[in-house]
Amino acid sequence: MNGKSLGAALLPLLGLAPAAWAAGPDRSILPIPPAPFEGRIGRTMAQSSSVPRPPLAPPPGAPNVLLVLLDDAGYGQSGTFGGLIPTPTLDGLAAQGLRYTQFNVTAMCSPTRAALLTGRNHHTVGVGVITNWSLPYPGYNGSIPKSAAMLSEVLRENGYATAAIGKWHLIPDAETTPAGPFDHWPTHQGFDYYYGFLGGETDQWHPELTLGTQPVEMTPPPGRAADYTLNEDLADKAIAWLHAQKSVAPDRPFFMYYATGATHAPLQAPRAWIDRFKGKFDMGWDRYREEVLARQIRLGVVPPGTRLTPRPAEIAAWASLTPDRQRVAERQMEIFAGFMAQTDYEIGRVIGAIRDMGDLDNTLIIYIAGDNGASLEGGPNGAGNLMAEVNGVPEDPAALARHLEEMGGPDSTPFYPAGWGWAGNTPFQWGKRMASHLGGTRDPLVISWPARIRDRGGVRTQFHHVIDIYPTVLEAAGLPAPVRVDGVDQIPVEGVSMEYTFDDPRAPSRRTVQYFEMLGNRSIYDHGWIAAKRSGVLPWAYRGRAAAAPDWELYHVAADYSEAANLAARYPDRLRRLEDRFDAEAWAHQVYPLDPSLAGRQHDNLSPPGGRSHYTYYPGLSRLYDAMAPRLENRSHTITAKFEVPEGGAEGVLLADGGASAGFALYLEHSRPMYTYNFFRQEVTTLAAPDPLPPGPAEVSLVFRYDGGGVGRGAEVELDVNGRPAARARLDRTVPGYFSFEETMDVGEDSASPVGSYAAPFPFTGLLSEVDIALSAPAAGPAPAAVSRRLALEE
Repeated sequence: MNGKSLGAALLPLLGLAPAAWAAGPDRSILPIPPAPFEGRIGRTMAQSSSVPRPPLAPPPGAPNVLLVLLDDAGYGQSGTFGGLIPTPTLDGLAAQGLRYTQFNVTAMCSPTRAALLTGRNHHTVGVGVITNWSLPYPGYNGSIPKSAAMLSEVLRENGYATAAIGKWHLIPDAETTPAGPFDHWPTHQGFDYYYGFLGGETDQWHPELTLGTQPVEMTPPPGRAADYTLNEDLADKAIAWLHAQKSVAPDRPFFMYYATGATHAPLQAPRAWIDRFKGKFDMGWDRYREEVLARQIRLGVVPPGTRLTPRPAEIAAWASLTPDRQRVAERQMEIFAGFMAQTDYEIGRVIGAIRDMGDLDNTLIIYIAGDNGASLEGGPNGAGNLMAEVNGVPEDPAALARHLEEMGGPDSTPFYPAGWGWAGNTPFQWGKRMASHLGGTRDPLVISWPARIRDRGGVRTQFHHVIDIYPTVLEAAGLPAPVRVDGVDQIPVEGVSMEYTFDDPRAPSRRTVQYFEMLGNRSIYDHGWIAAKRSGVLPWAYRGRAAAAPDWELYHVAADYSEAANLAARYPDRLRRLEDRFDAEAWAHQVYPLDPSLAGRQHDNLSPPGGRSHYTYYPGLSRLYDAMAPRLENRSHTITAKFEVPEGGAEGVLLADGGASAGFALYLEHSRPMYTYNFFRQEVTTLAAPDPLPPGPAEVSLVFRYDGGGVGRGAEVELDVNGRPAARARLDRTVPGYFSFEETMDVGEDSASPVGSYAAPFPFTGLLSEVDIALSAPAAGPAPAAVSRRLALEE
């Protein structure tokens, strides 16, 4: 176009006028098209001119955003909200920002994360329960739709640098494998960088980690293997990313989603952190609640006159425990406290890095101290080995008491009893999984933004929900919620911005109605009143249903902060209106059908449902999470590995599933075929071939002949080498449910913690061709008495 403005010619084709670009791009439709060319193009450079195209950037003054989310922490645990665990980082943020005393989440982890990052209710975006307990209904399919673009995507498309650090837990089970698809992985949902773990939990000493979409191992700094845990590693990676961003693009704002693995089970921390709390919890959980409530009232995070709610009948009084159980429970709470204190410290390191770069003043920090209430999933007795508790395998408290100093270390996966979880939710009823009561849904929130918030150290009492964070960040950044992203029309954002609370502590709450539901436990908040209904299933059950659910309850939380007085009998008409309101909200947000049971929610290898009878795995495959690995528990099977031993011998893992808590491994040790079966560290059986393999082709098989007649029964195991029996053993008990929730099946290595006595990942040094698995039909029938509490239905 000789002598003609190309930019002016293109603007009408784009449906834009020059004045529109002068006023800034249209940010309601993403991605934002590049600014049109302005200038003249001639045949030569001398005849041409141009105006530099402005880079994509958020509105002037848009803050950096650090969004911190703790896991399985309750309202009454952090010192900032009256708990007995010091949290100086959270204290510091509260001193320069605001504490929110009526902030609510969902009652489990994936749903809260989905609501937080999309600004929509969790059922609206298909995450009615955690992704690995999904069901084929719109509100429960575990698959966030493209019509609910995450906050990360909106900020990235508006010029932010974005990173996610830590726990994700938002991928449908079928998409967690190296085969993808990767649509629901962090780097495909608006995050430029991701480092963390994909599932619901991981081992702090032996984490299953992912960088982008690739599995990686945690590498402690030299000399730090004995005390370096994931908490520190996540902070290191976050700080490194921040330094890189600000070194190269110091004026570009960042959004970091920092979701710790703490304080989810297993409870683990370096010994130095745990020992700080020795003797601090010998008062027990009943007295703990009394002390914490008094502190909460003094701090102003609960109103004067707030009453403690009674201990549920299903949770024992502290004084009724045996001395051994008290000693074990005390130590488990000390571990939890060390874990939380360490977590707060490591978050402080990240914030310190922002401060040291001179960016703290214009950084909006949102610190949510829990994605649900404190967990009651440890059951009445807690656990030294979490997977033993999950599988219903009892542990001897006297034996646990003899190994207290080892708890929380690299060879243990403990969890505290439900009593400590209940106490951690002071002053409320119940806890995690229980969307019916505030113990499951009320968590601490602190917001700090020095450049914007003037009422430093203030307390805010407006009722809000986790879906309100999304629009709060957008308003702070001066950005609209988009109506279309990548050509997909967006579901309207259901949250309301909380920025109005920054300036006015007495402003009426802009959220007046909110429903809650989790596993059939449900409630509805409406202008200071709450109607609540429990499903009847206890929050530490992994399979079960109640014969009859308790009646609806009614609370006037505007005057009764802790839900201490059930007013259902006094105001039956109001209760019925609230029940109707819940019904309307449930239909509007895809909450139905309700299902309180857990049986059948776990996917037993999704292709086809129930799994295949034969699998062939090739080298390079690793990190198959539980739902996508073949279910070898409670069924006969044969594992055959084909490989070549080089000159000089070979060693390493051929196939492993699970880890130090429970699992099995088929491997070579100095060319000698081996098989180890770990029954919750209570019984560890190892078969060894008598002779090492010579160089050349080889075939090693493990034949597992299950007794049948129910789950958790015994088995005969035989190790065959090149078609000949080499070793046999009897397993009197086998894992009845799951080897591990946090570890994976691995081919050619054993990632995370080791099943056997070798050092993980112990990669195979020979030439592995394939591993074949042939399975019989799974066992049917009742579980042995020892595991029936967990695995049999409660009628």
